[in-house]
Amino acid sequence: MKLASLSGSTRFRSLSTRITVWYAVVIALTFGAFIVVATGGVERYAEGVATREMATSAATFDKILELQAAQMRTSADVLAADFGFREAFAISDQPTIASALESLRVRADAPLAIMVPLQGDFVSTGTPLLVAEQDALWQAMDSGADRGVFKVGGRFYNAVAAPIMIPDLAGWLVLARPLDSASMGDMAGVAPAGMTARIRNGGTLPGGVSLAQASGKNPVEARINGERTLYWSKPIRALDDGLKPRLVLRFALSAALEQYAPIKYLLMALSGLGLLLSSAIGAFVSRGITRPIAALDLAARAISAGSRDKVAITSRDEVGRLADSFNSMVDSIKQREERITHIALHDELTGLPNRKLFAEQLEFALARRARDERIVVMYFDLDNFKAVNDTLGHPVGDELLRAVADRLRDTIGGALISRQGGDEFAILIDQIDPATNLVLLADRVSAVFHSAFQLAEHRLETSSSIGIAVAPNDGDTPDELIKNADLALYRAKNEGRNCSCFFEQAMDLEARKRHQMEIDMREAVRDGHFHLNYQPLFSLEQNRVMGFEALIRWQHPLRGLISPAEFIPLAEDTGMIVPISEWVLKEACQRARHWPANVRIAVNLSPVLFKNAGLPLMVMQALNAAGLAPDRLELEVTESLFIDNVERTTTMLNALRECGIRIALDDFGTGYSSLNYLRSFPFDKIKIDKSFVNDLATDASSRAIIGAITALASALGMETIAEGVEDNDQLEALRAQGCSNIQGYFFSRPVGIEDVDAMIANMRYAKHCRSGFEGVKAPNKVA
Repeated sequence: MKLASLSGSTRFRSLSTRITVWYAVVIALTFGAFIVVATGGVERYAEGVATREMATSAATFDKILELQAAQMRTSADVLAADFGFREAFAISDQPTIASALESLRVRADAPLAIMVPLQGDFVSTGTPLLVAEQDALWQAMDSGADRGVFKVGGRFYNAVAAPIMIPDLAGWLVLARPLDSASMGDMAGVAPAGMTARIRNGGTLPGGVSLAQASGKNPVEARINGERTLYWSKPIRALDDGLKPRLVLRFALSAALEQYAPIKYLLMALSGLGLLLSSAIGAFVSRGITRPIAALDLAARAISAGSRDKVAITSRDEVGRLADSFNSMVDSIKQREERITHIALHDELTGLPNRKLFAEQLEFALARRARDERIVVMYFDLDNFKAVNDTLGHPVGDELLRAVADRLRDTIGGALISRQGGDEFAILIDQIDPATNLVLLADRVSAVFHSAFQLAEHRLETSSSIGIAVAPNDGDTPDELIKNADLALYRAKNEGRNCSCFFEQAMDLEARKRHQMEIDMREAVRDGHFHLNYQPLFSLEQNRVMGFEALIRWQHPLRGLISPAEFIPLAEDTGMIVPISEWVLKEACQRARHWPANVRIAVNLSPVLFKNAGLPLMVMQALNAAGLAPDRLELEVTESLFIDNVERTTTMLNALRECGIRIALDDFGTGYSSLNYLRSFPFDKIKIDKSFVNDLATDASSRAIIGAITALASALGMETIAEGVEDNDQLEALRAQGCSNIQGYFFSRPVGIEDVDAMIANMRYAKHCRSGFEGVKAPNKVA
């Protein structure tokens, strides 16, 4: 039913008053007409107010859904950017992923959390997804949808999706809150009394009203059990293209109209009294009643147009109370809008401006910057903040972030301070004179962390790494300045943390090269650009080759041979070390299966792999696939492996050793507490670093150290092997010190698999020669 405005009825009431005054002869007819018009006018006004309230409520529901989505998206973005989660995702650590999702679900107050990988199985907490629902969700993610209504188990959910970048897109994190009767009822608490909301996906509404009928510009009226009811629906954003959800508002019009009954009765009484007394009194009553209503009508229209002005209250009667209620409604709308705006632009935990507001203010600052002024953007985070969360829990981590925010507010005056997410903060300082020392500004931020933070139950000390970009030299757009400050932060962390670093153009080039190498490395794994070379391990006691060490090489199609020292650290940072190591293990074991039973294969393992609980399974799968005996595989680890978590590392090494796999300690003597490691874990072999071998023939201290190492290893029942042997003098000195094995260019450089086969063939022939060393020594060709 199309609702008429009140302006026509107001004009009609004014005309009725004039007719009463000027034409007393028609008092009886005018009296009846006036009552009908007054009653209808109040009802139409009430219908108009209801229509505007429904429009306002629909807009409010939209903002609430958008706010929920923004809050969930912020939480999902934090987890998606978390290094530990991305690492768990990259290595398919299901328990860690499930735990992270459960923590995210509780923290974000979202009953449903789902990890949608590009490849592999979904991981979800909360309501399980049917296969069809998984397919629909995957299609939605693949199509680029990132927010909207989604249906799971017959229930509607308000869902958001955050991409998981490692650094390319590898999947999505989906958070969802239900849009059932309970949650919609909670949201309806911000709507006027008598109004309810539901989400529908087709069908017919009570009273025989279809969704199509209720989707017009104005509400449609239906009668349910004799009561007048208004319906209005509008489409809402869907995550799944197969859904056409609509927000359906229902307003009990009959109950609302009852609130205007006193006004109608008063109008009737006043009209009758005015007509009996005089047309003048009737005119007075008309002005006293209709003009305030007209003012309310105009004010309501102004609210729909965006105004939040109040109406003047000129009486204390029903109309005055209606005006007072109207003004209260205006105050409520203003408060809700201000609250929604604040939440959208501020961090909920610290109250600081969020990333969106920071970018907006930076854009304004750049627009109004004077020609000789500078603008500084500082990006910084808390060093080792992850350790606080891991050891003391996320509530303590949140308390620390709030304490840091409070101290920043007190210390850095005249600056815009923002929390970007996680433990990252940003500071914007504009209108800086060219003579200002920017280093002192960075020192002010660093000084915030010079004293410990006293929390409720803990006293924590932390430091900060700061990246700084300065406009206009380092960029003249918000995105460019923020990116360059982030690059400078990355450099500061690489330089040892607890320091500040200004952006340099070389950082951008370095970041681009790093990103390109990561892309090339993924292609190398996929297209088979990696290959293995093998360096013989020679036994001085048995005078024969007792094994080979597998060394990875990358033959780039454009750049040629890339050193492992260049790409291995990047692989460890990005998680690519897991698929690369898996390929190395499988390839090395497949090659070694064709060698004699007394020839082993040695493979280096990155310390990063020991953060993956599936490492023992990965190793055993490689052995089983090749059919290689476990005692023919030797895994080399470095002392740095024991720095983070000695107990976990020792447990995993013991699990591998119990399977029959040999464990060697590589680069012995170059780290810390080496003797303590030897006591905590019984290695099969100690590998003496080549730094001790280089000056062995001429340096007595080197000989003494190697002699001590070999004696210690012998006492502990461990073998020794010296790497980097390049001449006969070193060989003889090692033999004299009791070293049992050697490795180096003097015997052979790393060689391809075809030379390994030839070397093994020579080794069989050399069994009949006096010197096995001379019989199997390979040509020193570079590989």
